[in-house]
Amino acid sequence: MNKQDSTPETLASNRIDESAERIKQATSSAVASTKDAVERAADHVEEGLHHATDKAAYAANRATEKAADISERGREVYDETMDRADAWLEQARDYVREKPVQSVAIALGAGWLLGRILRR
Repeated sequence: MNKQDSTPETLASNRIDESAERIKQATSSAVASTKDAVERAADHVEEGLHHATDKAAYAANRATEKAADISERGREVYDETMDRADAWLEQARDYVREKPVQSVAIALGAGWLLGRILRR
C-alpha cells in the first residue's frame, strides 16, 4: 500500500465503491428472487387457466352429447308417432273399403253430433 492509497479520499472512495458493489449484489439478488416469485405465480395462473379450460371443454362436450341424445330421442318419438298415425289412417281406410255404408252412416252421425255441440 502506498501513501496515496491510504489518503482519506481514497479510503472513502473505496468504501463507496464497496458499498455500491454490495448494493448492486443485493439488488440483483432481490430482482432474481422477484423474478422467481413472478414466474412461480405465472406458472400457477397458467396451470389454473389450463385446468379451467379443460373443465369448460369437458362440460361443452357433455352438453353437446346430451343435446345430440335428446335430438335423437326426439326424432325416434316423432318417427314412432308418425308410424302410429299412418297405421291408424290405414286401418280407417281399410274399414271404409270393407264397410262403405256403415262408414258413411258413422260420418253423418259424427257430423250431426259435432254440429249440435258447436251450435250451443
